[in-house]
Amino acid sequence: MKLSHVAGTVLISAATAIASVYVYSKYFQPQTGMGMYQNGSDSVPANYVNYTSAGSNALTPPTDFTQAARIGTPGVVHIKTKINPRQLGNNLEKRRSLLEEFFGEQFEDNRRQYYSPPQMASGSGVLISDDGYIVTNNHVIDDADEISVTLSNNKTFTAKVVGTDPSTDLAVIKVNSSGLPYLLYGNSDDVQVGHWVLAVGYPLNLETTVTAGIVSAKSRSIGINRRNSRNAIESFIQTDAPVNQGNSGGALINTAGELIGINSAIASPTGAYAGYSYAIPVNLVKKVVNDIMKFGNVQRAYLGIEYDDPARLTDEELKARNMTRDMAGIKVLGVPQGGAAAAAGIKEGDLITKINGVNTSSIPELMEQLSRYKPGDKVTVNYQRENKELTTNAILKNLDGNTGIVKLGVMDYLGADFLPLSKAAANQLGIEGGLMVANIGSGLIKKQTNMKREFVILKAGNSTIRTSEDLKRALEGKKSTRLEGFYANDRYANIYYYDLNLSGGTSF
Repeated sequence: MKLSHVAGTVLISAATAIASVYVYSKYFQPQTGMGMYQNGSDSVPANYVNYTSAGSNALTPPTDFTQAARIGTPGVVHIKTKINPRQLGNNLEKRRSLLEEFFGEQFEDNRRQYYSPPQMASGSGVLISDDGYIVTNNHVIDDADEISVTLSNNKTFTAKVVGTDPSTDLAVIKVNSSGLPYLLYGNSDDVQVGHWVLAVGYPLNLETTVTAGIVSAKSRSIGINRRNSRNAIESFIQTDAPVNQGNSGGALINTAGELIGINSAIASPTGAYAGYSYAIPVNLVKKVVNDIMKFGNVQRAYLGIEYDDPARLTDEELKARNMTRDMAGIKVLGVPQGGAAAAAGIKEGDLITKINGVNTSSIPELMEQLSRYKPGDKVTVNYQRENKELTTNAILKNLDGNTGIVKLGVMDYLGADFLPLSKAAANQLGIEGGLMVANIGSGLIKKQTNMKREFVILKAGNSTIRTSEDLKRALEGKKSTRLEGFYANDRYANIYYYDLNLSGGTSF
């Protein structure tokens, strides 16, 4: 009796289990759709991702940046600048003579009483030491007569400029204090497209503001730094973290609260944020800051090659140079004698692919890598020649063709780029020669005059000017001078005079 009861129980249990499996498989088990596999194959495709093994968290972005924001905000400061009214003392010789003839002494007494209005601006900065060193954008403090810095706790200090670098749009300023909160450097080489980042700054004169986004691209060049330097260096981290006016000079941090970039620019048709912002990678920032603090200026190293950016060439120009837009390297179009590349055996036509093992498939990538070194540093260069992979070592040099420390001189303080007129251009203008101002950045010319680009310098004081060396010799040791010349695009060839005060407490 007992045995039959046991057997019955076992049979009922078995039947129940079989029925459960049948019902589950028929009505509840997920069915394989017709589109699951490619080409009718019954095997799982190679790019299949097992959802359950990774867990649902792998598909969910982080939602709490509290810790990163708490770390980042105390080290970011609000910078306010003031440019005082300035007298503009530039005049036209021909027009002046006519006005003096008409108005007489009245014009002579009042002809130079023109002033530019005062200007106020604000931006952001990042504390990088507890004793008050701050990194910001050059354009934030450019030409400022007064700089004030307000911390996140509302304490305000007067700051002084330690040094600037218009080529990278970076500057270092300092306040007299100690025990200040500061941000730790991260590693911008570790930053990848898709990483979450936070922008910290003082946009639109607001209090400390934190926004979040992802890295949407790396090694971007947008041409903005060429406004201030012909040797501009751009290799931006592009993000979609909202950034507005006033964020310039602020911090781009990772989710650990480490500094990975200095916010510098936005891409916008209106001047307000429109989706993309750009930050200078911190590995480049560290090099520039260290040079400014140690030498007073940036020690820039050069490989000594001539090249063109495929992105800026027409199809015809690319064909003439035997280049393509998708070249995986930098095509060497020339190798000046005496440069680092020539000494290393690099030749015209070679394709540079790596610097110290880092890919340099674009001009911004090449510029960023070289900008991390100083004259005298040795780097490994990978390149292709006739489809062969080659490697060489190059000792980088400065613009003077040596490995010495470059000191600031009078030409650096002018803050402009100069190009000597070619013989053909001089003949066309009806002159024997001159030195054209190709670009005006930060410096005495911008601060003291309203000179514009394409001004052709004919004389400095009593010295005739044809080359940059002529101008350098004419200015060295002088407390002031007058530049005389005309504008290349002025069909009347009116003569302009620009007075420069070269003393300013600066030793040349």
